[in-house]
Amino acid sequence: MRQFSITICALAALAATPLRAQQPSSAPEDGAAPSERIAIGYLRRAEDRPAISLTEQQAADDGVAGAQIGVDDDATTGGFLGQSFSLDAMRLKPGEDAGAAVDALTQKGVKFILADLPAPALLAAADRAGSEALIFNVGASDDSLREKDCRGNVVHVAPTRSMLADALAQYLIWKQWRKWFFVVGSHDEDRLWAEALRRSAARFGGKIVEERIFEDKGGARRSDSGVTLIQRQIPAFTQNAPAYDVLIAADESAVFAEYMPFRTWDPRPVAGSAGLVPTSWDPSAEQWGGTQLQDRFHAKFPRPMTALDMQAWTAARMIGDAAAHGFGADATAAKKFMLSADFALAAFKGQKLTLRDWNLQLRQPILLADGRNVVSVSPQEGFMHQFSELDTLGLDRPETKCHLP
Repeated sequence: MRQFSITICALAALAATPLRAQQPSSAPEDGAAPSERIAIGYLRRAEDRPAISLTEQQAADDGVAGAQIGVDDDATTGGFLGQSFSLDAMRLKPGEDAGAAVDALTQKGVKFILADLPAPALLAAADRAGSEALIFNVGASDDSLREKDCRGNVVHVAPTRSMLADALAQYLIWKQWRKWFFVVGSHDEDRLWAEALRRSAARFGGKIVEERIFEDKGGARRSDSGVTLIQRQIPAFTQNAPAYDVLIAADESAVFAEYMPFRTWDPRPVAGSAGLVPTSWDPSAEQWGGTQLQDRFHAKFPRPMTALDMQAWTAARMIGDAAAHGFGADATAAKKFMLSADFALAAFKGQKLTLRDWNLQLRQPILLADGRNVVSVSPQEGFMHQFSELDTLGLDRPETKCHLP
């Protein structure tokens, strides 16, 4: 089914579901003040994510820009209902307590907080928020946040590592590329990504023929002689591997993966943290109305729309959708609506997104991109599930360790 625009989809949802009695059914008169104001907060991590390539350095407004486009879309629909939306973005300083930042937002009347925070800070924010606010995790991919460390006031919009790994594994198995040469970084986040990829290999029939550790020894990543050194080092590092179909790099810390394509000893494709990369969004996405969203984003922020931007946009639109159905001022009621059968968000991905009730993770297709184009979208054809094919990505209900009240 073709998706035309978020405003049209939101208005269609309004027609399908009755609003609460206190919500106005038409636009206020010209000059009339909105009857309901919905404040959205945004907490940003203290440090930017690392990147090797100069073309992939994180923008200063990464994520916040996506949230602003989402708030603008919310305001378009809200204008017919007497609703206004605002965005209050805060960046944590190094060592700053995320709980104190939550207090600062809730004291301003913010009931919904988008959070791009590492796992420990996200948990601190959630524990401080309690029932005062509903937090939307737009940045952290840790499976533990949806499992043993799950919180009832945190909705997870960012896909998990296990979802990303399963999306990649499904495509590799569909291609019959079953033999994987595994190269893993030496940082904790690299190990977590590798753990998710190993699980996916076991789940879908991939075989890891060898695993090597790429030690981060520090030093400058760029120098005048860098190209020459890399051209010698990467072939030597990947030499004498058993026969394999694809090299999979687990390098969330951005130390080596981008150096792998076209430099390995054997002429093989690269996937994982470079080459073919699983992601929630890519600047080249154009199907299912994606071009319309990309154009609107670029018109306001003249740069590509990133995965973090898309995750923040999605969270803002979830809040806007709840508001359009009469639950904008009540975080508890909004969460209940998002878990109901009435909630389904159109997000330019070919399928409507819904929320898993066992761990508050947003179901969503995962794009597989090569840096210039979307190569494929998972779940792949033939991977079936008794409830939703989207639940073939990530930990399913029988596997969960999350026990929400």
